[in-house]
Amino acid sequence: MRRRPARRIAATTAVVALAAAGISTAAATTSSAATTDSFYSYSGSAPLSSYAPGTVLKSRTLQYHVVGIPTPVTAIQLLFRTTDAQGRPSAGVTSVIRSITGDTGKAVSYQSFYDSLNPADSPSRAIAGDLTLGGVIPNAEALFLAPLVLQGYNVVIPDTEGQSADFAAGPEYGTTTLDSIRAATSSAAGAGMNSDTKFGLEGYSGGAIATGWAAALAPSYAPDVNRDLVGFADGGLLVDPAHNLKYVNGSLVWSGVIPMAIIGVARSYGIDFSKYLTPYGMQVYNQLQQGSIVNALGEYPGLTWQKMAKPAYADPDSVPEFVNAVNKINLGSVGTPTIPGYIAQGDGGVLEGTFSNPPGIGTGDGVMVAGDVRALARQYCATGDGSVKFDQFDPLSHVGTAVAWAPLALGWLNDRFAGKAAPSDCGSIAAGNSLAPEQVVPAS
Repeated sequence: MRRRPARRIAATTAVVALAAAGISTAAATTSSAATTDSFYSYSGSAPLSSYAPGTVLKSRTLQYHVVGIPTPVTAIQLLFRTTDAQGRPSAGVTSVIRSITGDTGKAVSYQSFYDSLNPADSPSRAIAGDLTLGGVIPNAEALFLAPLVLQGYNVVIPDTEGQSADFAAGPEYGTTTLDSIRAATSSAAGAGMNSDTKFGLEGYSGGAIATGWAAALAPSYAPDVNRDLVGFADGGLLVDPAHNLKYVNGSLVWSGVIPMAIIGVARSYGIDFSKYLTPYGMQVYNQLQQGSIVNALGEYPGLTWQKMAKPAYADPDSVPEFVNAVNKINLGSVGTPTIPGYIAQGDGGVLEGTFSNPPGIGTGDGVMVAGDVRALARQYCATGDGSVKFDQFDPLSHVGTAVAWAPLALGWLNDRFAGKAAPSDCGSIAAGNSLAPEQVVPAS
């Protein structure tokens, strides 16, 4: 029995090696298995609404794959009941890697930054062996997961965007993450955890959306989960999407997230944006319906909302449906976490081709707005969460900040599990932007 942890450590190391050596070989087209796998469909006779959030509906055990190659690491995948962006019952999927030491007491819920409008690009499908171009990201994230596994954590990896890939729908990211934890700790899961397992939340960029929303929603949506959370660590955080839209307007690299965000909002909240878009706007909108961040980055240099929208709607706030939706996904509009947090943000966006500095919004890391993140951290401090550690890396862009953030986040989480007092920067965080809801303005 003593040899088993050593063998599992070796297996986990193999995952890292495969990711580093083979990630460039990921296929550019969706595997047929990714769209036909029956595991993802709930086929029970009882309506989903009859199950409590977090109820396990199906489970399976398989080998953890990296770029389609099976490794010796075992993963347990769960289909579970959760809640979508509009509050409707839905079925979500999560993947679990059990602790190599057999420790049932500690786990990290790692939220991926897979950022895609294609469900086939989700982490669970990459883990199951499917290959897509957008799946390059969750395959590469084996490099982020390995340190957690090697340190003895159970690791839970939810498909945060749901099964329709509701990109940027923060509330859905949060409920899916929390219900994934409920599912992983259920006795029906067989995942080696229970209701007393302590959890940390971790995620960067798109993963930070899920991490931040889960931390903020936990006290009200999942108090049973909140009781067992030791802290959240996120970086490169989306706070107020209306600000981000204006910040990346015209960016050389990141402007492709404009149509991605419009599609994600439309899909999540059932909005028809076609009546507001120009023929060119519709062309881009249609091109990215199943696109991922891999398809969008650098593909639309200089793209602006104004190039996509009809002249009457040159101000996005003149579209009432847009305003209503972005206010729902403004992280500054929901509750304050009751657990310690570590938040990091870059401000060197010029390195990634974003040169804008809009009034009232300012600069950022190329895609995320630094002033919004500071404002959120200060808001948390002022509304009851006094254990917020905050780092702003002024010279670093979005990608560069991820490199700096990852080891700091892991060290910070290790300290929370060790019972050390959480540090606080609440008295020294610089002022940020207003996170007040957007107001509808007349179309011109």
